[in-house]
This record gives sequence, C-alpha cells and structure tokens, in this order.
Amino acid sequence: MKYTVQIVGVGGQGVLMASMVLGNAAMAAGHDVSMSEVHGMAQRGGTVLSTLRFGDGTISPLEPRGGADLIIGFEPVETCRAVDLGNEETTFLMNLDPIYPSMVAAGFEEYPLTEELVGSIRKVSGKVLTIEAGVLAIEAGRAVTANAVMIGAAAAIDGFPLPAELLKKTLLETVPEKSKELNNKAFDLGYATMAGRK
Repeated sequence: MKYTVQIVGVGGQGVLMASMVLGNAAMAAGHDVSMSEVHGMAQRGGTVLSTLRFGDGTISPLEPRGGADLIIGFEPVETCRAVDLGNEETTFLMNLDPIYPSMVAAGFEEYPLTEELVGSIRKVSGKVLTIEAGVLAIEAGRAVTANAVMIGAAAAIDGFPLPAELLKKTLLETVPEKSKELNNKAFDLGYATMAGRK
C-alpha cells in the first residue's frame, strides 16, 4: 500500500505543521514516509504546498501530477490551483473559509464565489468534502486551530489509512502544552463534523 496526500494553503495556516503531524503519525504506524515542502512567500500569505507519501517501500516524495489519493485544501482558491494534482478518484477535503489576498481586501479585485470554486473541483472528482474549518476553530476557542480541525476531518474520511486516535495523539505531542486542550477540541470538532456526514 502506498498513499499520497497533498496539503495546500497559504502561509500562516499551519499547512507544514499539519503535514508534520500526518507524517509522524504514518511513521508511528510503521510506514515508510517521505515528505517534501514547497513554499515561496509563505510568511507573506503566499502559496504553501506539502507532499506526503507513505506506505511500503516509499523512498521519494515525488508524485506524478494527478496521482494524489487525498488533497487537503486549507484555502478555497489554493485548493482549485492544486486540482491537477488529483484525478477522478482523488478525495478533496476543502476548507470553505477564504484568506483574502491583499488586492481583494483592498477592493481592487473580487474573490470568486465559493460555489463556483467547489463546482470546478467537482468537474474533476465526485469526492469533494467541504468543511468550515475556521468557524469550527473559533468554536474550539481560537481561529489558529483550523489546522487541527482539518486533521480531525481527514481522520474521519472513509479509507484514510491512519487511525484517528494515532493522529490525535501525534497532534497533541506536536503542539505546545498550553494549546493542547484547544487543539484537542478542534480535532474532535473536525472529526465529528466529517463523521456526521457518513
């Protein structure tokens, strides 16, 4: 078994932390793991992409375009930009809460309609799961725990090969002591929301 996860978003959303949690959990489960990170202007809100591959005999993080089993999109437009990393069998987990670029925030450009973004991905795959991670993170106590919401949601996806208990344990080992309770709640909210759709 080999499994490829592409995680996309913008700088500051915790994409790299989420990929580290998934990668460490995969290693703890006994898988061979390989991971790569691509981030240019990450600290300024630029695109961030992390590729995680795990399974028997995995030695390279490189995956052909269209080969992802799961694409976790932390930001709607960035999820659309990564659509060619998947195929008709790829599961897309898409956060619907946008991060507005400076030109949109200043009123010079318009952000695309969320329904149109989701629709463009559904043209590629029928396995599109959406979640409002930012809303759930605020419910958990802090907006910055949206990445924990996304990890929890991923754990509830049918066929995801890492146990939810292991993902949560790895998450709580990764975050600072003072934020463990918040991240635990955020993970549970993400998991419950996605599991409730089965």
